[in-house]
Amino acid sequence: MTRRPPISDVHRADARLIWGYHQMGHTARPVSAGIGLGSHDLGVAAFAARLYHERLFPLLVFTGANSPTTRDRFPRGEAVHFAEHAIDLGVPESAIIIEPTATNTGQNIDRSRTALAAANVAVDSVLLISKPYMERRAYATARKLWSEVETLCASEPLTFDGYLKSIGDDRLVIDMLVGDLQRIIEYPALGYAIPQQVPAQVEAAYHRLIDADYTTRLLPTALNARR
Repeated sequence: MTRRPPISDVHRADARLIWGYHQMGHTARPVSAGIGLGSHDLGVAAFAARLYHERLFPLLVFTGANSPTTRDRFPRGEAVHFAEHAIDLGVPESAIIIEPTATNTGQNIDRSRTALAAANVAVDSVLLISKPYMERRAYATARKLWSEVETLCASEPLTFDGYLKSIGDDRLVIDMLVGDLQRIIEYPALGYAIPQQVPAQVEAAYHRLIDADYTTRLLPTALNARR
């Protein structure tokens, strides 16, 4: 296995710029329901529990099956493990809906909507709780698939460096930052999300990181464009 070179200061600065772009900067307020999006980051469940205790929503959906990143860590599925963690943090089981089948962000949104409807929960606003660098993609997806509700986004209030420390794998995080930005750029043309303006400096940072092989989370289209 080839060892990848250390992360340069330039690439770290590029990643920090993209990190900032991914965050929506919404002010959390009371909504009809919270939706915790499954991932490798259990901090999402902890923050969702904190927001529940702050009375921002009466009901919390955890959604997510598994991905190659989470299969070993959450063998019973992301939503199940997230729900258990939230219960350990004092969220009543009766306040949680588990949606254990979604394998992508579109399914997270669509199947959470279905689960809330099945529970006869009237929804006019939702708070999407995600990894810090997934806010914008979650927002763009929800606005496309569930446009009739107001969508707000929230994530743990961590700095880029603080998040790297919490995950313990800097390259994984930067690869994911790049992969999420690719999806923000390309998914609107596929009908998966609404378009989001990408500032020129963010797009330039994105291409520099791709050229530096931060590519493990890219869809094949970006890799093909380099050939």
